[in-house]
Amino acid sequence: MRTLDLVILVAYLVGTVLFGAWFSRSQKNVKDYFVAGERVPWWAIMGSIVATETSTVTFISVPGFAYNADFTFMQLVIGYMIGRVFVTVLFVPLYFRGELLTVYQLLGQRFGSGVRRLASLLFLTTRSLADGFRLFATGLVLAALLLAMPGVEQMATSWFPSLEPKFAVLIVSVLVMGVATILYTYLGGMAAVIWTDVIQLVIYLVGAVLAAWILLGKIPGGWDEVVQVGGAAGKFTWFDFSWTLTKSYTFWSGVIGGAFLTTATHGTDQLMVQRYLCSSSTQQARVALLTSGAVIFFQFLLFLLIGAMLYVYYTGHAPAEIASFTLNGKLQTDRIFPHFIVTHLPAGIVGLVIAAIFSAAMSTLSSSLNSSAATAVGDFYLPMTGGKKTDHHYLTVSRVLTVIWGVVQISVAILAIKLSSRVVDEVLGIASFTNGVILGVFFLGTFTKRVGQTAAFIGILTGAALMLWVKLQTGVSWQWYVLIGSVMTFAVGWLASFVFKRQTPELEPSQF
Repeated sequence: MRTLDLVILVAYLVGTVLFGAWFSRSQKNVKDYFVAGERVPWWAIMGSIVATETSTVTFISVPGFAYNADFTFMQLVIGYMIGRVFVTVLFVPLYFRGELLTVYQLLGQRFGSGVRRLASLLFLTTRSLADGFRLFATGLVLAALLLAMPGVEQMATSWFPSLEPKFAVLIVSVLVMGVATILYTYLGGMAAVIWTDVIQLVIYLVGAVLAAWILLGKIPGGWDEVVQVGGAAGKFTWFDFSWTLTKSYTFWSGVIGGAFLTTATHGTDQLMVQRYLCSSSTQQARVALLTSGAVIFFQFLLFLLIGAMLYVYYTGHAPAEIASFTLNGKLQTDRIFPHFIVTHLPAGIVGLVIAAIFSAAMSTLSSSLNSSAATAVGDFYLPMTGGKKTDHHYLTVSRVLTVIWGVVQISVAILAIKLSSRVVDEVLGIASFTNGVILGVFFLGTFTKRVGQTAAFIGILTGAALMLWVKLQTGVSWQWYVLIGSVMTFAVGWLASFVFKRQTPELEPSQF
């Protein structure tokens, strides 16, 4: 990394924090802080949705997927688009039938405060663990890039003299990302998160397009060679119709499993639902969600094309460099795109692309911090205090909780450095099966009348236990987790309602 690249990266980080500070001027209460006063236009919410579901791991791993395999990842993206349609029909209208800060308030109205708090607690726990480990995974990528910069290793080891250089740089990467994200989220709240997401979306898409353009220029035969060589290697295969529960990225696991996954993440997870609550109407939220599907489709297609071009370039024109991202004879696909970035992009462009990687990480982290603070305030602190404190008090508590959740996630990321990769993989899988459990509870509230709080509790606990067994004891692909979890939670909750009849005056399904 050259001086110009470092200047671009520092300017991006400082500018992001100042941008968050600018939004702090208009905040008077928790409604301003968590739902931006319900004044955000649909296109900004759309950009924020796309940026939030695109992490650094996605930015790096999807090109690596195409390098090593093909375009079958797009089957999952098709499922993502179908799931969005379900959410716009089933759930989005529910969010505008009252003043909501969190999606779990709906569960409280339907089943009682106990189910609401349990769902909120599941969200807070899994979000903190999963995003803490995602921050760690992002730090691995950034550390690899920063190690190529003269002086960074010495600086990091001077701060952490007891650590090996690579671990010291990793901790510095995690701290820089974490602290910068905490600052602008603390200051600007959800408005800063959304508008920064929009800028970050533009940055990482421009960075990806520039990298793709430069990569294509390094292939002598240009696009014709990419099509010919990539086609002969099967890189442009989209569909795999094999039927097995243990294989990921088949047509069935992608389309069916992806649809259920998106219905859960975009319909019942506070991380995404909070964006719809920033809209002025149901129609605006629906347009934002549906158009985000089209952007996601073309974005993943771009990442996969980069992977195919990397395959053509390295196997045909730079085979000696393949050893740079091979360890113990095994190809490490997540290192391919970063290797190209640091070795082949010109000064300035490297800084822009690294800023793009930072932005992809920070957009997800900032959303996580704000939604976690909103859940803690809306589902625990406000009910506990009866809403009797002043607006200034609740705004201060919201900001303090943003910092606390940021410290928690940074701590998880640093702790992950000492854990094995298998433990990391297990923890990252938690969010997949808890999403299914929460979706199952929303199905109980939407499609049943007889299920009450006790039966819903039994459904949640049984569904979570079953998914833990599926995760640890079977080879079922993670793409089926949400489907299995939601169906089992719904079925157990419905059956339990015949024993534990509904007794509380919760809302009817038509009102839910």
